[in-house]
Amino acid sequence: SRYILENQRLVNETILLDDIPSARFHDGGRIKFGPDGKLYITTGDATDLSSAQNLNSLAGKILRMNKDGSIPKDNPFQNYVYSYGHRNPQGLAWDNNQQLFSSEHGPTRNDEFNKIVMGKNYGWPQQCDQTGNFINPVRCFTEFTLAPGSLAFHKGDFFVTGLRGKQLRKLRLDLNKVQNEQVVLSDLGRIREVVSHKGDLYVGTSNRDGRGLPKVQDDKIIKLQIVN
Repeated sequence: SRYILENQRLVNETILLDDIPSARFHDGGRIKFGPDGKLYITTGDATDLSSAQNLNSLAGKILRMNKDGSIPKDNPFQNYVYSYGHRNPQGLAWDNNQQLFSSEHGPTRNDEFNKIVMGKNYGWPQQCDQTGNFINPVRCFTEFTLAPGSLAFHKGDFFVTGLRGKQLRKLRLDLNKVQNEQVVLSDLGRIREVVSHKGDLYVGTSNRDGRGLPKVQDDKIIKLQIVN
């Protein structure tokens, strides 16, 4: 839906896209405008494994639309689908070359950091390092469960949040491979949001979502100054 912000209230709702499959889990939910002026939307498979490979379903996809809700003429399948074969994509971010990347929840571990290419298949319900006509992740978190909530590109690096992983990680790429990775924060509990804005990085916790152990001051937004 699109709203108008008026006196700190959202008014005049216009529904741009409806009937996206949903469930208790795996609902995606990220919306972000890209450098091309198009709106990108992540959707989960809504616990239906077959939907991610079905190009007639809006589930398990990254969708792309014009600001007015219409389908861009250069979309790959003459519908809203931009990429498919996703389980539960959460974060979206573009690098300095306007290349789209996404963070995605895996089933048990196997969370993914993906380079998103228009029209490509990311394989779900198959998982990391699959064989076939699929795009494998740039980074597959096989050694622990991160449960990435958000993704930001900031001063040349990607920052991905961890819900179950309870951390903020920095990924530095070279030729689309992770060359350096480090934990930036690990003492805030569940971290859902990360946003780059005017030279600073903002992080939002999610300890009161029913799965965390909230402290008295939770939840909070933290402002970071990243020094390379």
